[in-house]
Amino acid sequence: MAPSEPPVLATKLHAPRRRRGVVERPRLTGRVGAGELPALTVVSAPAGFGKTTLLAQRFGGGPGQGPEDGSSTAWLSLDTADNDPALFWTAVVAALQGVAPGIGTDALALLQTSQPLATVVASLVNELSGHRGEAVLVLDDYHVIESAEVHAALAFLLDHLPPNVHVVLAARADPQLPLARLRAAGELVEIRAADLRFTAPEAADYLNTVMGLHLEPDDVAALEARTEGWIAALQLAALSMQGRDDPAAFIASFAGDDRFVIDYLAEEVLERQPDDVRRFLLDTAILNRLTGPLCDAVTGTGGGRAMLERLDRANLFLVPLDDRRLWYRYHHLFADVLRARLADERPEGTDERHRRASTWYETSGDQPEAIAHALAGHDLEGAARLIELAAPALFRARQEVTARRWLTALPDELFPDRPVLSMELVGARMISGEITGVERLLDGIERWLDPAADTARAIVFDEAELARLPAQVAVYRAALALIAGDLDATIEQAERALELATPTDHHRRGSAAAQVGLARWTAGDLDTGSGRYRDALASLTAAGHISDVLGCSLALADIEITQGRLSDAIGTYTAGLNLARAHGVVRGTADMHIGLSIVLLERNDRDGAVRHLDAAAELGEAAGLPQHPYRWRVAVARLRQADGDGAAVLRLLDEADRVYNTDMSPAVRPVAAMTARAQLANGDLAAARRWAATRGLRPDDELSYLHEYEHLTLARILLAGAADDGGDARRLLERLLAAADDGRRTGSVIEILVVLALAQEARGDRPAAMASLDQALA
Repeated sequence: MAPSEPPVLATKLHAPRRRRGVVERPRLTGRVGAGELPALTVVSAPAGFGKTTLLAQRFGGGPGQGPEDGSSTAWLSLDTADNDPALFWTAVVAALQGVAPGIGTDALALLQTSQPLATVVASLVNELSGHRGEAVLVLDDYHVIESAEVHAALAFLLDHLPPNVHVVLAARADPQLPLARLRAAGELVEIRAADLRFTAPEAADYLNTVMGLHLEPDDVAALEARTEGWIAALQLAALSMQGRDDPAAFIASFAGDDRFVIDYLAEEVLERQPDDVRRFLLDTAILNRLTGPLCDAVTGTGGGRAMLERLDRANLFLVPLDDRRLWYRYHHLFADVLRARLADERPEGTDERHRRASTWYETSGDQPEAIAHALAGHDLEGAARLIELAAPALFRARQEVTARRWLTALPDELFPDRPVLSMELVGARMISGEITGVERLLDGIERWLDPAADTARAIVFDEAELARLPAQVAVYRAALALIAGDLDATIEQAERALELATPTDHHRRGSAAAQVGLARWTAGDLDTGSGRYRDALASLTAAGHISDVLGCSLALADIEITQGRLSDAIGTYTAGLNLARAHGVVRGTADMHIGLSIVLLERNDRDGAVRHLDAAAELGEAAGLPQHPYRWRVAVARLRQADGDGAAVLRLLDEADRVYNTDMSPAVRPVAAMTARAQLANGDLAAARRWAATRGLRPDDELSYLHEYEHLTLARILLAGAADDGGDARRLLERLLAAADDGRRTGSVIEILVVLALAQEARGDRPAAMASLDQALA
């Protein structure tokens, strides 16, 4: 079974309560919620301008609760870890499930696969389209997102957002989204720093009513003017003035730019705090989130929870993250100030505080936070240990971006003595398509696997992964050889992996068997290829990797169809479909229906083909493998071809060509060649000839299985345009026939014989044509 999605911290999904003592700002809350919301609302301003407070006023409440207009709010507070696309979209789905329980289940399943993010988001859009009522997704602190992949996927969501769903985001800078296009379409509301600044009446309300300073109007106006309505500066100034005998003198001396204001007022606030409060603030400044026991561990003292409650009551820049007030965070601007002061005053203890936090999080079972603090505290040995133990689960959950970020944060000199950690770095690079340096890493790992090596020097924490390294090295070497096009080396390394893998290591045995099958298939040895794919199916089924089983079923059925074994192909697809149904709707289920539809149409069972195509369409792309988008369009095109709708065939094949993805399978039936055949059937010989010229195909080319379909297409083009007896086409067909017969590709032989019969008939040799058709029928 596919691993479940990673849990999302509940505190990230907590919409801040509308707190007492906050200045009401109807001029802004009205803009955020007046009339119908657009697709996107952006609240963009530097730190300390009240972005989150404004959104809390408009959308605050518990999960799934919203304002009085009847909309429901899904709130998500972002952090830097959400630059991992898998974590970002997992968190988005978790937030949306607070509005509509169960929504996004298919999208979460896709996140654990190699499907493009657009496919994941498309699945989510489809589910949102069925949601009744208005829903608002609030993304707070979006400025922490730097991932181009996340930006692109969110842009895709905005482009396809149902009219009843809206996105509101707060950021310190304009997000990298298509704002100009949304603005032109009337689908964007923008609230910026100039809008967020406190007006004079709002500043007076805050300073006198909320903070109880009883300032004269002139003093309020002076302070508002000198801070330019910057809310954080006003808040810091108000804290500094509490208890002063002469606030007017303070205001008169108050001046400077933002940096000066922050530094000056922070010093004023900190210096005016009791020693125990000031010490606590600095000691815990390294933490992104605070709770009593964690603060106790970092400070080395007790009373953390009581201190947090004390700070909360004093309104000292502490933001509660849950309704029970167990978890908090510092206001971002205040946290920045605290960390700057900590670096100036007590830098020598910062690493130790991070290490204490790491230990606390590890004990609490929060590996990501433990790793983050170990890295921040320069505890590279500890971070390497934690990463080695955490990485396998990340790979299973398809969080390769996070694994790669952690691994690349470690210095190169840590890896040579750590074979398991080195293998995890290999995996992160291979999955991302970066193979530079992989050979060197594999060589280093193999040195530790040498029986003569002094393994006592190796640093290993995951003994189970260590035992699997020999087979894993061979699997990755086979993959490198396949990328390089060296089929012999692929087979050699994959066979070696099969020898090294233990009988119960079903996943690696299945992966290696599939690699051998793929290489044999690519080389034209279909008998061996199909046998190895059957071995892979058995191993992957035992391993519980059901989607991988369905992927191998696609490959095996393709081989069986080429061999003319349509009944076996139906059996392969049916077995895959039954297995998928036993595990619910998993990736690949829809592809089994598509495969069955193609075979049934080949057998002239149009009604059966339509039933399976409809079933695939109902499941949608979320239930398909990477090949699904193009395979579905090709299948529908074949149905339209049977109906005689040539224009629809060309349109569908054009769409299929744009999403063509063989997913490592050999491109033995390229969509462009199918299009050339369709053009020929529509009477557009010139277009078909242009395709052949572009491909550089000639009747005297050296033949290979990989290009058999293209050369057979060329033979059809030559025959259609022959001014003589079609000699070039006939000679090419005879060579193709001999090659396909030698390769025992009976399905190809049948098609070649039919086209050859047409060539012989065009020459006037009817007896030869009838003999070819008799042979094909047999």
